[in-house]
Amino acid sequence: MARTAERLRPRSVRAKIVALLMLPVVSLMALWSFAAVTTASTIGDAERAKEVNSELLAPVADFVTAIQTERTFAARYAGDPASGDSDVLTRTQVATDKAVDALLDGVNSTSSDAALLNSALPDRLDRLTDDAKGLTALRASVSGDRNAKQTAAAASAAYTSYTGFVEDAFAVTGALTGEKSTTTASEARVVLELSRAREAVAQEQALLAAGGAAGKLTGDQYALFVGAVAVQRGLLKPAVADLRPEHQKAYNELLQSGSYRQLAETENRVRSAGPGESAVGDGLLRGWDKAANDVLHALGKAETEAGTAAAAKANPFGWATLGASGIAVLLGLVGVLLSLLVSVSVGRGLIVELLDLRNSALEVAGRRLPQAMRRLHAGQGVDIDAEAPLRRLAGDELAQVGTALTAVQRAALKAASERAELLSGISGVYVSLARRSQVLLHRQLDILDQLEQRPRDPAELHELYRVDYLATRMRRHSESLLILSGIAPGRGWRDPIPLADTLRAAVSEIEDASRVQIWSAPRVSLNGGSVADVIHLLAELVENGASFSPPSAKVRLRAARLSDGVIIEVEDSGFGMNEDAMADANRKLRSEKVDLLDAKQIGLFVVNRLATRQGLRVELRDSPNGGVTAAVLIPENLLRDDMPTHGQEHDDEYGYGHEHTPATADARTLTPAPTPASATLMPQQWDQ
Repeated sequence: MARTAERLRPRSVRAKIVALLMLPVVSLMALWSFAAVTTASTIGDAERAKEVNSELLAPVADFVTAIQTERTFAARYAGDPASGDSDVLTRTQVATDKAVDALLDGVNSTSSDAALLNSALPDRLDRLTDDAKGLTALRASVSGDRNAKQTAAAASAAYTSYTGFVEDAFAVTGALTGEKSTTTASEARVVLELSRAREAVAQEQALLAAGGAAGKLTGDQYALFVGAVAVQRGLLKPAVADLRPEHQKAYNELLQSGSYRQLAETENRVRSAGPGESAVGDGLLRGWDKAANDVLHALGKAETEAGTAAAAKANPFGWATLGASGIAVLLGLVGVLLSLLVSVSVGRGLIVELLDLRNSALEVAGRRLPQAMRRLHAGQGVDIDAEAPLRRLAGDELAQVGTALTAVQRAALKAASERAELLSGISGVYVSLARRSQVLLHRQLDILDQLEQRPRDPAELHELYRVDYLATRMRRHSESLLILSGIAPGRGWRDPIPLADTLRAAVSEIEDASRVQIWSAPRVSLNGGSVADVIHLLAELVENGASFSPPSAKVRLRAARLSDGVIIEVEDSGFGMNEDAMADANRKLRSEKVDLLDAKQIGLFVVNRLATRQGLRVELRDSPNGGVTAAVLIPENLLRDDMPTHGQEHDDEYGYGHEHTPATADARTLTPAPTPASATLMPQQWDQ
């Protein structure tokens, strides 16, 4: 578990900032998504309800109107088949059949959405569909032959069946209006109450039609009539008061019309007359049918207008549907976008500042500070204010970190500058001491040269040569100190010097010069400005080979002409070097950095400095005889093929004067050189 948590934990600062800022944003997006899904579901339900209403409400209303009309004529015909108008009933039934067809089409087109809209709607639609399909049987019962007693029963049964159809239609309408928004549902329920009031008037008309045809109003019919009047009056006026003002006008005009007054007067007279023949006799129903038809027509028209307005308000994207939830979704979306914008802006700003801080630190650590250190080590001055300018302390923590890094850089530069000044002072002291030692050594060498020129005993002369060698080595070590301090040695030559003389001069600077053999040298000269450094470099390599070889072993020194210069090889027969030690030595010969703390490798560092200054290439490799071979490549720009005249006296001794090509010059085997003296090659000027 701990390892899993460790893997899930963000590692980079960028990831941590993103995680920190995204958590509240994701939470806000989750809340907004919930509100959006809820609102979208509401819109979907409203859209579905609107589609179902458009497919069902009008067909159901037309079906109710058709059933009400057919019920009236069927009741009249059932009350007295002999006096009933069968043609009118047939035309009414045809109109009802058309309404039934439209209703069935609407039911079929909305069957898939009915269950989603209201769980009770499919069952109610099934009952209404069964009612529509049962009209044929109902009509057969109305038009069949029967006696007087059966006629009354048939009229009552027909009335009950037709009224049941209307109630089933109202159940469907109620299920549709119950799924709307609060405001729209309220208006739809008011319209439904007005529809029931109109149904009550239609029931009154059917009951009086049946009673008028039969010549009397039965007790059951009377009770139903009185109940219908009570329902009509109990629903109509209160429902009208609940309508919007623009919809009340049509109903108020109806309530004040002459047709409605005559309807009310007839209702009152029938209620006062009671059941029996008196309820429908003595011209009591004169003008009733016209008044009832006018009222029903006016109620239907006003109901259609109010219902259309209520349906129009059921807009899925309207205020009634969306309301506060829509505003919440919009505000939530704005909040999410603002949160994302602020989070991205703040996060990007932090990341950019951190990246700038990191890049600045890497720039200081990887380039500017090392460059400044190299300049300090080279003895050049460094302006601390220019390299690391002071920053004014800002309130931002990241800016304060940058200021702290600048302070660290300034402290490092200051310490390095002080150390460089100290080292420069110490180096100056060493240079001064080295120069003084050189002056004394030069004087000593002059005295030794004078002593060597006097006639002496061979043994005594040999001892003088040994002292000469030691003095020469001391001079070279003094020059090494100057070289490591970055100072050019004092001795130098104006004119080119033969390479053979240069090799002899290098051999003359070591104590065991008698162990060194010069086997080959091409006929070239070395530029005077490079002679001193090449002599010193070769002397270091030759002395190194002699030091790490047995006392009886010889050190071979040979040179060969190449297409791009001259290669000089110093080969010893010593103990050799392992692979790691040789790789480390070659790295020190090529490296730009010199570690003066490694006192055992001073000779390599001197060779490094000299090779770098003259553009030479130095490499150590294994010798075939088990020792080490040091190869020095002198580039072409330091060489001249014409030999100076003062070197001609050595031609016979070293094999010069024979024709050869540069490619085969290195193959010439020469007689080993005699023991050289320190005076073999003297510089033409000294810089003391």
